[in-house]
Amino acid sequence: MNKPRTIVITAALPYANGDIHLGHLVEHCIVDFWARFQKMNGHSCLQICADDTHGTPIMVSARKQGLTPEQLITKAREDHLRDFKAFEIEYDHYSSTHSPTNRALAEHIYGEMVSKGHVATRSLDQLFCDHDKMFLPDRLVIGTCPRCGAEDQYGDACDKCSATYSPTESIRQTTHLFS
Repeated sequence: MNKPRTIVITAALPYANGDIHLGHLVEHCIVDFWARFQKMNGHSCLQICADDTHGTPIMVSARKQGLTPEQLITKAREDHLRDFKAFEIEYDHYSSTHSPTNRALAEHIYGEMVSKGHVATRSLDQLFCDHDKMFLPDRLVIGTCPRCGAEDQYGDACDKCSATYSPTESIRQTTHLFS
């Protein structure tokens, strides 16, 4: 046998805005199988994963369900772990991008980047929804592409002509998100 290796493996982090689906399960089963194979062959293999708890999908799903993002995250974690257990998928560590440890690590990395001059500050125009009292992430702006005129495009890119643009350039159709 070759010299034992130290291996870290993960699967794509499922968003905390919905259930584990077949696509998740296939990938997580393959990762689990491969990690077990490595361990059985004498290698040190750390199998880690987490729920992706940041971003627009979390905010939208929580609002639609009448929950806070934190409540949605807690429920999703319980559901995801239950589903993984039912398929005998065993992570050595399963966490969340919302965890204090992840926050501390992200702040440390950001601090290092700032201290080394790798971060620039600039002004950014954002759209604000008076009805919902919030700034709109680009994926929540639906409008007409300023380049080709295609309707119902996201606020940062057009699926029809592949243009990318700022949400402030989109010819907006959406006036508010949550009625």
